[in-house]
Amino acid sequence: MEEEMTGPAPEGTGQVIVRAEGVRHSYGRTEVLKGIDLEVHAGEVVCMIGPSGSGKSTLLRCVNHLEVISSGRLWVDGHLVGYRQKGNRLHELSDKEICRRRAGVGMVFQQFNLFPHMTVLENLIEAPCRVLREPKKEVTERALGLLRQVGLSEKHGAYPAQLSGGQQQRVAIARALCMRPKLMLFDEPTSALDPELVGDVLDVMRALARSGMTMVVVTHEIGFARDVADRVVFLDDGKIVESGPSGQVISSPRHERTRAFLAAVR
Repeated sequence: MEEEMTGPAPEGTGQVIVRAEGVRHSYGRTEVLKGIDLEVHAGEVVCMIGPSGSGKSTLLRCVNHLEVISSGRLWVDGHLVGYRQKGNRLHELSDKEICRRRAGVGMVFQQFNLFPHMTVLENLIEAPCRVLREPKKEVTERALGLLRQVGLSEKHGAYPAQLSGGQQQRVAIARALCMRPKLMLFDEPTSALDPELVGDVLDVMRALARSGMTMVVVTHEIGFARDVADRVVFLDDGKIVESGPSGQVISSPRHERTRAFLAAVR
């Protein structure tokens, strides 16, 4: 990509954007997250790796309040996710309040989740206009700029069905960025793509990381994690087994379970 993605500048490594303390989550009797402690700082790129079923995607969904934690505390940008604390009591937020807070968190899923009946441009401007009540002209200009940055400016009038999977995922990234989020979450964004389409999506994500966007990425792309992440977190069985600088965790993992996983995926 020749043009750099535009995102907010890092606000200082001291600012914590995501903080999880003792986070647990269960589906029925099955505990999926077993006491997660994690911090993500402004401008940091954190990649979460681990086997399927280890809790990576569930943790990401909890950060965006698409799943409700069973216990513990979870903050995004200084606010409790899903709740307001008064004294020693927690009060659940209204749906309207949850949507307002969620607007500051962009999320890109495995399956692109574009509105099939809307053009590419309409997909991008829908949420800023409806949720943020921003002027359509201003949002449209921003959306066209983002499409240019992901290499799809000529596709603004196309419908999702007319695009390849890789193009749809780049549109999904641009759509999330159109809300001007402080945090971007990626849930295995390349897992549904044919191998030859993966590179373009990863290039967009690399450019976004260079722009200073705070990112948490669940991925099986170990090379991407090694090259782009400031920190790699390895999860297994609902727990963080190992966390550290990407080069250290991927090239010289300290835990035997991490070594076994990386040997298998390579």
